[in-house]
Amino acid sequence: MLFRSAALAPKPSHFTPRAKAVISLFQHGGPSQMDLFDYKPELSRWHGKPYPGGNLEIHFDKQAGNVLGSPYRFRRYGDCGMDLSELLPHTGSIADEITLVRSMTTGSVDHESALRIIHTGRFLAGLPSWGSWALYGLGTENQNLPAYVVLADPGGLPVDGERNWSSGWLPAIYQGTPFRSGDSPVFNLKTPSGIPAEARRNQLAFLEQLNRSHASVHPENTELAARIQNYEIAARMQATVPEALDLSGESESTRKLYGLDNPVTAEYGRRCLMARRLVERGVRFVQLFLSGQPWDTHDKNAERLKGLCTRTDQPSAALVKDLKQRGLLDSTVVLWTGEFGRLPVSQGKDGRDHNRHAFSLWLAGGGFRKGYVHGATDEFGYKSATDVVSVSDLHATLLQTLGIDHTRLTFPNDGRMASLTDHEVTGAEVVPKLLA
Repeated sequence: MLFRSAALAPKPSHFTPRAKAVISLFQHGGPSQMDLFDYKPELSRWHGKPYPGGNLEIHFDKQAGNVLGSPYRFRRYGDCGMDLSELLPHTGSIADEITLVRSMTTGSVDHESALRIIHTGRFLAGLPSWGSWALYGLGTENQNLPAYVVLADPGGLPVDGERNWSSGWLPAIYQGTPFRSGDSPVFNLKTPSGIPAEARRNQLAFLEQLNRSHASVHPENTELAARIQNYEIAARMQATVPEALDLSGESESTRKLYGLDNPVTAEYGRRCLMARRLVERGVRFVQLFLSGQPWDTHDKNAERLKGLCTRTDQPSAALVKDLKQRGLLDSTVVLWTGEFGRLPVSQGKDGRDHNRHAFSLWLAGGGFRKGYVHGATDEFGYKSATDVVSVSDLHATLLQTLGIDHTRLTFPNDGRMASLTDHEVTGAEVVPKLLA
């Protein structure tokens, strides 16, 4: 059809890429690094006592308490001896495949602005997500599926909603396309019953004529061009989406691997398995979100972490294992992260407050080092101390694995050539130690 998009056509990378696809397992709310990834014996020694390390940046200062030790044991996993919480046994089983970064920092302690930083590089609203930047830079390998897919939580939108996957001021064709769980992942995709195939073809042909005429009068309207392209993709999606998301042909062993036989893990497991099927079919960028911000553990930190890990740990690790056994892990980056971390002191009785000075995340595949722990925090896990990685550094490194020079991926906006990392302002640099 007319608008089979040059915007989405495969584009040459700046240099040979290590990866061609990304799956982002985003954990809204700020997972507690010292309870999951960053073992700190000092927290147990000082539990219940005033924090001895000086002033803390506290979000809810009137609720601040004493040092809060973790009730969970840590153990070493894999040949690499990576220390992880007992809450993450499945992640522990892939320790030799992942890069664990313990020295992340971000620029905001507020959820919405921190979410904008991790997704778009800056705290300002209205900027393009890094998935949109990747799509703009590389295009897609499958014109019959959206190139950027969001696998939404059936429980509802995450905090900050659709802004998490917005294309901002990039052309609208680069924004994420949400898929729902269930029999109808995309609204209005199926041809209504009672309409013959020939009638549908005639309708689409007539619609193409109208689109051609209207677009010729408004060639500068990128929103219109994106809408037309999306309609055309939708027509092709009628056959490709149901097949891509149909899990009925998956083996019983694969279904058990992802925890589809367990009601606690089944929902998240289905979406992780869908993500594998999508990248297998050439989708460039897939994101999974959770409803609301469940990792925001201002109270009942230990109890809530246990439930969240029970829900997500097995499916997340299964995705890495499945990609590896299918020969897809080397060409796919899997990223597990939230927007910031938590404090070493209690909030109220048993919660933890926000912390922008330190958080942990892990990556697998796509040229990242296997079985490697990067950076360290201070003895209480409050502040990243060695080999510090900013969110902009992370973005630069992720683009590097996709074959993109972050300083050359630019788009004109407000009279200047804008970029994801804005390196002249942020000082963003690729972190070579993270890469194999």
